[in-house]
Amino acid sequence: MKNIKHCRILVVGRANAGKTTILQRVCNSTDKPEIFDGKGNKRGCHDIKHELVFKSNPGFVFHDSCGFEAGSAQQFDQMKNFVVDRAATTKVNERIHAIWFCIPMTDCHRTITAAEKKFFNECDTRHVPVIVLLTKVDALYLTAVREHLDGGLTITEAKERAGEKQEELLEKWLAHIKVELNKCRFPPRDYVALQKMHQESADCTVLMQTTANAMNEEGLQKLLVSTQQSTVLLCMEYAVRK
Repeated sequence: MKNIKHCRILVVGRANAGKTTILQRVCNSTDKPEIFDGKGNKRGCHDIKHELVFKSNPGFVFHDSCGFEAGSAQQFDQMKNFVVDRAATTKVNERIHAIWFCIPMTDCHRTITAAEKKFFNECDTRHVPVIVLLTKVDALYLTAVREHLDGGLTITEAKERAGEKQEELLEKWLAHIKVELNKCRFPPRDYVALQKMHQESADCTVLMQTTANAMNEEGLQKLLVSTQQSTVLLCMEYAVRK
C-alpha cells in the first residue's frame, strides 16, 4: 500500500447527474478538474481512461463514465472493459479503489432504467466496491410541494410541510432502488443519499465513511481517509479504530 500514490475512483452515471459537483465538494473546490491522459499530458476533453484531478486535492484521481446511458453498447463495453482491467491490473497505481454510481432524483420515476440494470447485472467489479449515490435529492422538495398542493393545501402550508414529505419520498425511492438493484447479479455494496451538494459547505463525511467501510483492505481505507479533506473527525475515528 505504501507504493500507491493516489486514491482512484470511477464515477458512473447519466449525464447531468451531478457528478462533477460531488467531486468538487469532495475536493473542496469550485474549479473544474484538470484532465490528463495516462502519461501526465493535459487533455481538453476526456474519455473514461483519462484522469480528472483537482488542484485542491491531487491525492484523488477520478475517472468519469462520461454520461453512461442505456442503448449505447459501445459505451457500455468500454466502461466494462475499463472496470475489469483496472480492477485486476498488477500496476498498483492504476487500480481503481471504488466506484460511485450516481442516480439523480430529478426524475425519480426513472431512478432505475435499463442502464442501471445492465451495469449491475453484467459488470462484475470483483473486489472493487460500488456505492450508489442518490444525487440531486433536493429536487424532491419541489415534488413534495406539488404533492401537497395536489392534496388541497395552500402554498404556505405546502412549503411548511414539504420538509417532512421530502424525507418520506427519499425513503420511498431509496427503498425502491434497493429492492431493484439487490435483485441484480452484482448488487452495490452500499447506498448514500447526498443533499445540498450545490452548496460549497456541503458535508461529504457520510460519503467518505461509507466508501471507506465498503473497502476490504485496511490499507485502502487508510489511504482514502488520509486523502479526503471532508473532516478531521473521520481521520481520528479510523486512527482510533485501527
